[in-house]
Amino acid sequence: MILANITTPLLGLVDTAVLGHMSAPAMLAGAAVGALILTQIYWVCGFLRMSSTGLSAQARGHKDATLSSAKVLWQTLAVASILGLGLLILQAPILTAGLALASPSDAVAVHLTEYYQVRVWGAPAAMLNLALIGYLVGQQKTRTVMIIQIIGNLVNAGLDITFVYGLSMSVAGVALASIIAEYSMAFMAMYVALKQVRGVTPQASWFNRAARKILMKLNTDMLLRNLALQACLAFLTIQGVRFGEMPAAVNAILLQFFVLIALGLDGVAYAVEALVGEAKGANNASEIKRRTYQGLFWSSLFAIGYSAIFYFGGHGIISLLTEHQNIVSAALTYLPLMVILPLLAHWCFLYDGVFVGLTKSSSMRDTMIISALAVYFPVWFFTQSLGNISLWYALLAFLLARGITLGWSFERLSQRNALCDS
Repeated sequence: MILANITTPLLGLVDTAVLGHMSAPAMLAGAAVGALILTQIYWVCGFLRMSSTGLSAQARGHKDATLSSAKVLWQTLAVASILGLGLLILQAPILTAGLALASPSDAVAVHLTEYYQVRVWGAPAAMLNLALIGYLVGQQKTRTVMIIQIIGNLVNAGLDITFVYGLSMSVAGVALASIIAEYSMAFMAMYVALKQVRGVTPQASWFNRAARKILMKLNTDMLLRNLALQACLAFLTIQGVRFGEMPAAVNAILLQFFVLIALGLDGVAYAVEALVGEAKGANNASEIKRRTYQGLFWSSLFAIGYSAIFYFGGHGIISLLTEHQNIVSAALTYLPLMVILPLLAHWCFLYDGVFVGLTKSSSMRDTMIISALAVYFPVWFFTQSLGNISLWYALLAFLLARGITLGWSFERLSQRNALCDS
């Protein structure tokens, strides 16, 4: 899962490189904002991957694993299909809202619209991929997921170059390459998933009112959790812009440190999701605790490793990300915060994975909202006189609060012998 995570940002750089070498900078800006509109929506819809992973992992631990897994697969594919269709139906108002929020120049708006109107047709495949990747992770098919991700990103990179330089398709070519890559990954993942359920077809009872109610609650809780997290990250970006051009540039650099730790810590969390979910499906509370503490051990090692890398190589990382020395100098004052970032953040990454595996969505929702409203925004409010760094104090406190509240919730469930409860 770590290797699969790494391929997306690395090969995704091809999009930027191809657009960055076009004749007009507005092409790069337009496509970047167009992609941002869709990827933010896809990120919020990430609740589908979380619920799919947790349910799939639990199904793997059931006595009748094949039938239970088939039920999860068809249910999550139904939800994904509805979401994908909904995005296509709402594509016009989504674009209008995106243009209003971004307020691009006329030249950028033209390319933004061109990119978006092509790329949005990949939305059904993007939703299916969330469901299918989540399902396969829950089934512990992580090597398969890695291969699918790598092939999809290579297809995207190859078609970028072919469409733009070979067929002179400009911005639309980059968008089309992404669509083909998304559908390619969806077809590959679907093929593997259908083999996993051994031809079991959907049953009407899997979609009755009771089943829909369970799915609705789980996915709604995950959605609210994602929205609360997104609100905090969006506030950091927007407020940084209000502080000025230099703070906004510094924040863009520093957020890459957050992306870097996510590559490793998410990989550990995905593994814990699958293993904890399987243990819950087998109704084995002691195995849930063993897998959780095992995950904490590895997560701690990764956090210490990241902190060491940032301590000794942070200057080099910042210098690689920008050649402007004034930005480098400004960003270096934040480096001590980046060094402690992994040590404070790894707890919430790991426990997120545990609660996804347990499908305890209400705990994930509540702890996220509490951490945002009772920690993130108050810390920023009382330190805002310090300037841009107040946003990073708030973020670090927020991440630590999430880890503490999730850890407390886990121990409380353990003491009540409720880890295996529905």
